[in-house]
Amino acid sequence: MSEDEEIKILCVDDEKGVLKALERLFLDSDYEIITADGGEEGLDILKKTDRIQLVISDYRMPGMNGVDFLREVCTIRPNTLRIVLSGYADTAAIVDAINEGQIYKFIPKPWNDEELKNTISKAMEHYFTNQQIIFLTSELEARNRDLQEINSNLEKIVEERTSDLLMQNRILTASQNILDSLPVGVIGIDPEGTVAQCNRMGQTIFSQEEGNIMGLDRRDSFPEDINAFIEKLAIEKKLSTCISKNGRTISVRGVYMACPGGQEGAILILDEEGRENGNCQ
Repeated sequence: MSEDEEIKILCVDDEKGVLKALERLFLDSDYEIITADGGEEGLDILKKTDRIQLVISDYRMPGMNGVDFLREVCTIRPNTLRIVLSGYADTAAIVDAINEGQIYKFIPKPWNDEELKNTISKAMEHYFTNQQIIFLTSELEARNRDLQEINSNLEKIVEERTSDLLMQNRILTASQNILDSLPVGVIGIDPEGTVAQCNRMGQTIFSQEEGNIMGLDRRDSFPEDINAFIEKLAIEKKLSTCISKNGRTISVRGVYMACPGGQEGAILILDEEGRENGNCQ
């Protein structure tokens, strides 16, 4: 919809002289004037014509009068503006026309040419303002529907992600419980040297001096022999050795993990019973 669109005005009157007068009045305007000599013909034209912005109708016509005609116009083309011309000063008729046909303006015959032109001009401004409001309202409703759909999808995604996180948390908790129940220490170290995993036994082995080592740099947390072992492990990928810790001999086995998904780092298994089991020579 644009104010540049062609403006079509349908004039309906059973007096041909009135129709000719209206055509002459707007001869120099940009309006396209379409005429009909009765309500039935006017409705037929409305049904066949793509867009008519304004209908000007006589009030008293044989067959279908102006009120009945404009009531039908309101039903088929609710956005089309409606003006009544009448030579009868019948107050009740004017009220009926305005209430039943939802009339924009009631103009008595004979009309004043300049006043009628001004009325038509204001009617067109009113029409395009209404069309713009309808367009913007439609756009707003469409945006609101889009936002509601996005919000609904977002809620679904959040619900799914929350469910996934809860499941992952349960899996991690179960995994940690399993690691903590092992009789050996299990320590995971990322490529930057941060202690990323340490089970209960691993904490026990290093707790006397280092305290909780999770999240710490292994170079600050482990003795030199363990750090040297880890650095060698990054090259050879799989190693075993024995270390002395607080008067105890501990078997240390290590693998350097490099998974296709991008996870990488060293895993150490520390066994205080390793010497008795023959893991340390």
